Amino acid sequence: MQGAVSQGILWSVMALGIYITFRLLDIADLSVDGTFALGGCTMAALVTVGVDPLIATICALVAGALGGCLTGILTTKCKIPSILAGILTQLSLYSINLRIMGRSNLPMLKLPTIFKNLMSMTGLSSNEAVLIVGLIIAAIVVAVMYWFFGTETGSAIRATGSNESMVRSLGVNTDTTKIIGLAISNALVALSGALVSQSQGYADVKQGIGAIVIGLASIIIGETMIRKHTNFALRLGMIVLGSVIYRLVIAIVLQLGLNTDDLKLFSAILVAVFLTVPTIMDSRRRKTGGVKHA
Repeated sequence: MQGAVSQGILWSVMALGIYITFRLLDIADLSVDGTFALGGCTMAALVTVGVDPLIATICALVAGALGGCLTGILTTKCKIPSILAGILTQLSLYSINLRIMGRSNLPMLKLPTIFKNLMSMTGLSSNEAVLIVGLIIAAIVVAVMYWFFGTETGSAIRATGSNESMVRSLGVNTDTTKIIGLAISNALVALSGALVSQSQGYADVKQGIGAIVIGLASIIIGETMIRKHTNFALRLGMIVLGSVIYRLVIAIVLQLGLNTDDLKLFSAILVAVFLTVPTIMDSRRRKTGGVKHA
């Protein structure tokens, strides 16, 4: 269970990135499956040639931002629908990731990582090191997001997702806000990919498959535990908690005997359930309110 919590916190960084596009920008960005793997592949390739794991992780974050910029340019400048733009980026990143690593899978068991460095300095176990690093990074990400989206640029990004026409009427270039939002989102997704690869001990070009579903599950689970009009910082924190809960549910189901081949199907069903339940509850509230009013 400690391992599930640790992994949940690392994956929550990706969920926070997806939250930017899914909720704030109101864009269905499917490129995250590619940028998640891009983060892991970039980090692994750099560590293999002797780059410090921390620097390699930062480089992975930058690579993810570039991937997000590509999606943003395809969407805003080339006028390609956001869903199709994300798919095109995802497909292109598969080949790019193969070029970066030189092969489809790169083991990292004998290579240094952020977690191994912390373990050697403090004597912590693997799960404890992952948990501590994950908590620190997740806290930093939440704090920076809370600050940034309260700035003028961050507010413009949020407003773009709420009412793009109004933002344009105020003289804001919405193409720029979309590109910035997509860049930040995919940078966090790539950061999560780099951290997860280090904790699992390998990087793989296919490790991002289904990442969007995991991220959405974390967001939806977190949002079901809070009210709609909640403090932004608390909302971000609940997404982290939602990611942990999702990982705990997966761990419990696997212990109960679920075939790992069915894991993606279970994840999709879980997301569908959490998307459907709030809609049903809202519908019942409206009917109940209408009956009382009558």
